[in-house]
Amino acid sequence: MTLDNMPYSLNSRKVAEATNEWLEKRGVKVEEIAELVMLLQSKYYPELTMEECIHNVKQVLKKREVQNAVITGIQLDILAEEGKLISPLQDMIKHDEGLYGVDEVLAFSIVNVYGSIGFTNYGYIDKLKPGILEKLNDKNDGHIHTFLDDIVGAVAASASSRIAHRKQAEREEELGGYPVRDDMEEIMEIEK
Repeated sequence: MTLDNMPYSLNSRKVAEATNEWLEKRGVKVEEIAELVMLLQSKYYPELTMEECIHNVKQVLKKREVQNAVITGIQLDILAEEGKLISPLQDMIKHDEGLYGVDEVLAFSIVNVYGSIGFTNYGYIDKLKPGILEKLNDKNDGHIHTFLDDIVGAVAASASSRIAHRKQAEREEELGGYPVRDDMEEIMEIEK
């Protein structure tokens, strides 16, 4: 059987690795996203640690829907930097046109994985634009991050939502309830 005749099969590990590599190549560190998560959640959970925030960002980045959005958004930003998009799309992405909302729609595909709290967290962080989001929005550095700034905000909002859901589950457990677990990670913990 030749390569042309082989059925298509996506290598999930390669997708995950590419996601992390491209975030770094575009100047985004997991720790910087975690700082956004800390900003969003520390008021509600004063005992929250940076390690918990980093862990939750990494868990969000393991989701295939998130990986797809990250890779797609970064690719569109790079193509815009290279001037390789059709007109008028090229100008809309290059200038982060206010009425062009596809970048936010792609971000919504990430926050949608974690429920309505993800949407509210995303809206808040997108307006505030602290930390890495401010850096990504700097239009003077020669890079285009029209999609990436929204993606990073969405990952932070999702990790924040993930934390809120887990903290609620912990409270329910403490009160003798049986909280619903939604990730394989938690299933594995229960089986140990």
